[in-house]
Amino acid sequence: MAFPPLTRTEMSQRGWDRCDIILVSGDAYVDHPSFGTAVIARVLEAEGFRVGVIAQPDWRSAEDFKKLGRPRLFFGVSSGNIDSMLHHYTANRKLRHDDPYSPGGRHGLRPNRAVIVYCNRLRQSWPEVPLVLGGIEASLRRLAHYDYWDDAVRRSLLFDSRADILVYGMGERPVVEIARRLAAGQKIQEIRNIPGTAVSVSVREWEGMRAGAEYLELPSYEQVSQDRAAFNTAQRLYDLECRPRRRRVVQRHSDRFLIVNPPAEPLTISEMDRIYGLPFSRKAHPLYREPIPALETVRWSIVSHRGCYGGCSFCSLYYHQGPAIQSRSLRSIVAEAERLSRNPEFRGTITDIGGPTANMYGTGCRRGAGEGRCPRPSCLIPTPCRLLNTDQSSSLRVWQAVLKLPGVKRVYVASGVRHDLALLDERYLTELVQKHTGGHLKVAPEHCVERVLNLMRKPGAEVFLRFLDKFRELSRKEQYLIPYLISSHPGTTYEDMLRLRDFLRRHRLRVEQVQDFIPLPLTDSAAMYYTGRDPIRGGEVFVERSARGKLRQRYSIVSQGTESWEGG
Repeated sequence: MAFPPLTRTEMSQRGWDRCDIILVSGDAYVDHPSFGTAVIARVLEAEGFRVGVIAQPDWRSAEDFKKLGRPRLFFGVSSGNIDSMLHHYTANRKLRHDDPYSPGGRHGLRPNRAVIVYCNRLRQSWPEVPLVLGGIEASLRRLAHYDYWDDAVRRSLLFDSRADILVYGMGERPVVEIARRLAAGQKIQEIRNIPGTAVSVSVREWEGMRAGAEYLELPSYEQVSQDRAAFNTAQRLYDLECRPRRRRVVQRHSDRFLIVNPPAEPLTISEMDRIYGLPFSRKAHPLYREPIPALETVRWSIVSHRGCYGGCSFCSLYYHQGPAIQSRSLRSIVAEAERLSRNPEFRGTITDIGGPTANMYGTGCRRGAGEGRCPRPSCLIPTPCRLLNTDQSSSLRVWQAVLKLPGVKRVYVASGVRHDLALLDERYLTELVQKHTGGHLKVAPEHCVERVLNLMRKPGAEVFLRFLDKFRELSRKEQYLIPYLISSHPGTTYEDMLRLRDFLRRHRLRVEQVQDFIPLPLTDSAAMYYTGRDPIRGGEVFVERSARGKLRQRYSIVSQGTESWEGG
């Protein structure tokens, strides 16, 4: 199928005089299921809507925002696959020099706080057209939140952008419902109750809405921006409401109320199959003359599932994709692999079949829909939940079926595995290491100091060492393990990093990267960083805030030559 139109000429070639919906994105347009804008565009298209895309518009004037004309229903606005501030700045707030989601990896094709800037331009050009926010930047900034780059608490993005509705999480269900309601003649101001959305209402309207309704009111923006204890109270309360079938959450911002509806229900297997079976070309739009680096890394990969129940304190997945694992069927994955194998450019290697955590495919809570009431932030920490299905044989069946296809020579797992989960299924671990790992396997122990790991909500060092021993027992001589590590996470001291350095040297581990901690909006670790206290268990937490101290922690590892130590 043809790409969604990016120009008026492409609209004319389809015989369109206007679009129903126009998506505005901070990324170049890549028609691949790993790119959020492409997924939403194809899903809306499959529902019968005419969808156009304005990709990486020049925000310095309003002209680019007018090039496809006025949409019949709404503009959908996203910064792209990553928060625009994270795109632009390092942990030490230094400007990055490349952008993998832009042609040629060029930096500077999107603004800081892209969603706000795009919405302001759209309001200037089309003041009467509804604006619907989506993507990771909107999702993690749906409430009043700590912003690392301002070093302050900011309002919900819904207020700063002046949009009408904010869609959070994986947005297929709510976006389609919004489109259907608007197409049926409902006004945007009347759409208040769609799961997976947030809206702003007046005091008077909220008074009418709350009668008889079950809701949770958080401390207001004014309270959380001035009182760190109130901020942690809001964090702790909202953590419990991030699953489907929970309560509506309310937070006052001055003379308005932010209404955050419960998360959308997880997609069923058939819904996942339908989405990933849509006719993605897996190419960048032909408008681009330079490659898009982010596409090159995933072009021959397959998304098998969504969600993660690991619940790491620093990770945004719990708040965006959710803890429920949403898996595709074996048939759907094999069909996609077959389509890949028929591509004349395919060379026989599927570089990855996975998701946020590769070995969570086909696993999850045995209670199914009942998990919506579970208070645990992690199904694995401090110990695996007795209701967790940890059988990873679904992955084995996928690998075996895909390898039977003509033209498929190798299937690798590149998206990383959860090592504590892998230890619970020896057959999976054996197959992974001996048949589906290339030169190296990525895992994320993050640290070795128990106090730090507890704050991160990660398994203890002894669990990682058991995995390391098993990996070395099973692996070929040329294989090695790459541990991902975090420096300067709240609770981490310089002395802790020296202990980590000694741990790595003692166990002959090489390091690919040590990531300086960046507080992502809405996460528990960001609350620790901002307040200096653990929002869940209480208690003071040491926080390294200085640029010099952060670099000292990081270089205690990388400057010691760990990157050249012998691996497994």
